[in-house]
Amino acid sequence: MAAGRLKVFQAQLGFFDTVVATPSRAAALRAWGTRQDLFASGDARLSTDKAAVAAALEHPGALLRRAVGSTDPFQLEPASLPNVPDAPQRPAVKAAGQTRRAPAPKPPPDRTELDAAELALRSLDEARKSEEADLRQRQDDLDASRRSAQKAYVEAHKTAKAAIARAEELYRKAGGEV
Repeated sequence: MAAGRLKVFQAQLGFFDTVVATPSRAAALRAWGTRQDLFASGDARLSTDKAAVAAALEHPGALLRRAVGSTDPFQLEPASLPNVPDAPQRPAVKAAGQTRRAPAPKPPPDRTELDAAELALRSLDEARKSEEADLRQRQDDLDASRRSAQKAYVEAHKTAKAAIARAEELYRKAGGEV
């Protein structure tokens, strides 16, 4: 990257202030690893800090960092850590004998109505399964009866046709015309 065409951009990311020398805002966003437009939200800007600009131009395209709130120089791997405020102090423990009683635990909610509703649903499901099984058996019996009736009909039909054929034969032998 040519140093004359580079701009130095600055943003705070997490616990670090960062600078990067790139030819455009889009290239700076890529160097920071974000697709969010930090410039539109005001979280990134063109750097005016002469020391930051000089450091970034020495390493074009590289992300330089320093701990937030620090005046250390920007580096590829900063040595200092950010200053984190101390945690708030806890209130002093009460003297023995003045312990606070823990609130009584809440009784568990009553499941009686829910259990009854679940039992009613299970009973309904079991009754429906039994009814379905009974209907399937009745359908099987009807199908068997239909097959038996069809078979009896076919046999009776054959017998009737044979009787007609014999009667026609006898009628012809007796001199009749069919």
